[in-house]
Amino acid sequence: MLPSMDVDLSVVWAFVIAFAVFAYVVMDGFDLGVGLLFPGLRPGEERDTAMNSIAPVWDGNETWLILGGGGLFAAFPLAYAIILPALYAPIIAMLLGLIFRGVAFEFRWRDPGHRAAWDVAFTGGSLVAALAQGITLGALLQGITVAGRGYGGGWWDWLTPFSLLTGVSLVVGYALLGATWLVMRTEGTTRIHARRMAFRFGIATIACIGLVSAATPFLNPTYAGRWFAWPSVLMTAQVPLLVVVGSALFFRALARDAERAPFLLALGLFALSYVGLGVSIFPDIVPGRVTIWEAASPPASQIFMLVGASVLIPVILAYTVYAYWVFRGKVGAEGYH
Repeated sequence: MLPSMDVDLSVVWAFVIAFAVFAYVVMDGFDLGVGLLFPGLRPGEERDTAMNSIAPVWDGNETWLILGGGGLFAAFPLAYAIILPALYAPIIAMLLGLIFRGVAFEFRWRDPGHRAAWDVAFTGGSLVAALAQGITLGALLQGITVAGRGYGGGWWDWLTPFSLLTGVSLVVGYALLGATWLVMRTEGTTRIHARRMAFRFGIATIACIGLVSAATPFLNPTYAGRWFAWPSVLMTAQVPLLVVVGSALFFRALARDAERAPFLLALGLFALSYVGLGVSIFPDIVPGRVTIWEAASPPASQIFMLVGASVLIPVILAYTVYAYWVFRGKVGAEGYH
């Protein structure tokens, strides 16, 4: 028999999975964003420079996606059994997009005779993956039909105006991350074009944050209660306030032609949006239907997995930090310098 513990393992695992998903969004977001920006970059040196800026790190970012999906399956099997059948179509589309862009990434260097076609494929794969991720988020947030202990809805329930809005919003946000990443890591005309695109996608991202934020409380009365009930509104009101402050600082940093600040502030906007998502749904894991405690696996299983995660997550963080440190600095068409 396990000894009694004061630690709520379900909450711990909810935060582990939330951390893994956010780490994926941050790290894979900017390299998907670079793919989305390819049509706005000139073929040749500009596109080669953009590709070289993400080449050392892009294929390790999916580690966090695997950790998030695997953690959901192991720690919250009931949620996994409900969510995956409801979202098969966008999740499969996301995986196919990631595979396609990975193939295009490699073949554009090894098949220079068809580089223009591989560039289109790289952008297309990035667009499909980003759009599918946003649609998945919107479909989860709008609610999933549950029958007993399984999914009770139809094949197309995930496709709604709200899920399309979140899909487009994530595409725009990833493009912003990609543009600010290039502002930070490149020079010359690549940086000039990236800075121009960062202004445009910055405005679009803030508009999308506003639209999604305005629509979310109307999806479920519980969401509205978590945001506007007294006195919790005194805390939740700080999130949109910080978004306004962060947006002002972002445009000020771009206007001053800062290098690192626009990227860090764009990440801050993503973090605040993620906090807002948490305010809306926590402690549910299937919004409005199943809580993290109802979906949790037995404590013995959670403890067993937590031991492994406590070892693996620091290792993943260590080699990720090391990789980014080794390949720090500016990059050109021929590589880092």
